[in-house]
Amino acid sequence: MSETVLDAAHAAMEAAPEDEAARLRFFERLADAELHVLLAEDAGDAIAPRVFPLEDGPIVLAFDGEDRLAAFGEGPTPHATLSGRTLAAHLAAEGMGLGLNLGVAPSAILLPAAAVAWLAETVATAPDTLEARPVEVAPPADVPEAFLTALEAKLPAAAGLARVAYLANVTYEGGGAGHLLAFIDARGGAEAALAHAVSEALVFSGLEAGAVDVAFLSAADTLAPRLARTALKLELPAPNVGFVQQPPGSDPKKPPILR
Repeated sequence: MSETVLDAAHAAMEAAPEDEAARLRFFERLADAELHVLLAEDAGDAIAPRVFPLEDGPIVLAFDGEDRLAAFGEGPTPHATLSGRTLAAHLAAEGMGLGLNLGVAPSAILLPAAAVAWLAETVATAPDTLEARPVEVAPPADVPEAFLTALEAKLPAAAGLARVAYLANVTYEGGGAGHLLAFIDARGGAEAALAHAVSEALVFSGLEAGAVDVAFLSAADTLAPRLARTALKLELPAPNVGFVQQPPGSDPKKPPILR
């Protein structure tokens, strides 16, 4: 079996157990991953995960590849495919933990219910709404590299949701200044998904959730050409032909250290 992004993130976390950034990257990769969840044999038409009652609480098993699921089940196995963030939300609501890639991959790990709940809470955090309008625009300065890296990793999932984005330093009406990420010509209904993607990139970079403001502008807005001349341009991938892209599904406490 080939190495996956979760394998790499898990290895980095294991190699530096006190490195909070490495733990954050692992949780981010887990939230973004497509996971195959082992179902109960008698689930019928319902999606009913197979629950394993352990001493520390019940868990559900998931794998980041169908080949890994098949290796665990020694053949075809009933399963459902969910994103990591969606699975975390379901498990957190039931107070369950997660067994990831158990017995079949180097990233095998048991996440207790508290870790799953932290992840669910983190990815569900809604960004604040800002009404102020920028009056001055400048090139971005002092933007943490970790944020740019995390944001770049989110862009493929945002294919087709906006034409382009610009990152700048701005000064607002009435005072106040900061970083602004402006999406141009966002698809209708995609604003919340894009804002959440930016919020996740901030949180999983170890930054405050409000460290970068998010705006949605049309190309006809008078601010758009000023950003185009001055700001850092971030190209969003074009959607695949014939494929309709779905939007990618409080300050969180520090991520739990996994043992």
